Amino acid sequence: MQDAGDPLEPFGAASSTLNLANHFLIAMPSMQDPVFGGTVVYVCEHNENGVLGVVINKPTDMTMHTLFERIDLKVDHGLEGHDDEPIMFGGPVQDDRGFVLHTPGQRYSSSLTVTKDIAFTTSIDVLEAVAAGDGPPRMLVSIGYSGWSPGQLEEEISRNGWLTVGADPEILFNLPIEERYTAAMRLLGIDPLMLTSEAGHA
Repeated sequence: MQDAGDPLEPFGAASSTLNLANHFLIAMPSMQDPVFGGTVVYVCEHNENGVLGVVINKPTDMTMHTLFERIDLKVDHGLEGHDDEPIMFGGPVQDDRGFVLHTPGQRYSSSLTVTKDIAFTTSIDVLEAVAAGDGPPRMLVSIGYSGWSPGQLEEEISRNGWLTVGADPEILFNLPIEERYTAAMRLLGIDPLMLTSEAGHA
């Protein structure tokens, strides 16, 4: 059966030349989607299997403190200023699991290095390290992630659903949540107020 798939491989490779890892996806103001409207998504991985990303500006009503209580992690040294940080709604996929974007440091059992500044960890040992006072200095914790099957995101971009721009770790880790959308737009030199929902209908 392997041979039957071979002729399709070059076609698949040609259609996945766009690599948006370490980019922000910025939802166009016209996007009415209840999940993604008004969001900025950080793309962790983009390959022939599709796209994996995390929404970085949609807080849930859960804080780090609540999360640690819920998963029964005893905090030895306090959360070092992370106590009241909200957990993000990272996306609709596996929305019962936690995911952590963070500055790289020690190795965790299930971790993807996106750049020298950003890693994405899906294993609980990163939160155990935080509880022990030995976690990464900068992090964003989400419940769930965002996923697109091969070609799906490219199609949404071609229909003007998203703007894309190289990611800035400062926006990801340091900026107040409510400022992230505008700041991501400004990386493109765009003032969001100039983009009305009528854009593209001229």
